[in-house]
Amino acid sequence: MLKYPKPLEDLIEDFSKLPSVGKKSAERFALFIYTKLNEESTREFSKHLIEVKENIHICKKCGNICEDELCSICKDTTRNHKQILVVETVKDLYTIENVNEYQGIYHVLNGAISISKGIGTADLNIDSLVELVKTEELEEIILATNATLEGEITARYIKELLQNYPVKVTRIAHGLPVGGEMSYADEMTLLKAMEGRREY
Repeated sequence: MLKYPKPLEDLIEDFSKLPSVGKKSAERFALFIYTKLNEESTREFSKHLIEVKENIHICKKCGNICEDELCSICKDTTRNHKQILVVETVKDLYTIENVNEYQGIYHVLNGAISISKGIGTADLNIDSLVELVKTEELEEIILATNATLEGEITARYIKELLQNYPVKVTRIAHGLPVGGEMSYADEMTLLKAMEGRREY
């Protein structure tokens, strides 16, 4: 079986590690870089990959990604810091933020409880949320985990952890289909889900 030169094979292998990228797509990406990008563009591409790893950090308060210790949302004094929207991923945070309606702050869990994937409560950013509830005077925690089995289990677990604290816990409601992921929802669906949240 004829193989590409090793550097190209290595690049194909790297691309195939990306989510939803199969062998054919990885091959197409690698060949595009070799045949279509000039040396300067290729260096820029590799530089951006390195900069993403070196210069982007996790916000020490909410778990969002940023270039400083705190993200721009946590730094924003005009937002309601007594209302926290809990999401599974940074992508979910950006999806909701682009609706441009929510004015509170966020908390990123970095996943959801999943026995099948071996993800337990210790693997998620939950302890810091409980600590916030303990130490700050918060008005509302909005649980915006996905409408999947894992998302629902995670929301219920957090609800139980917070039940003895004087903070209202709500769950985003209608608008998001059961089994659906938030990052695929359109802006109006998300807006309706936020508006229809209920006490949890």
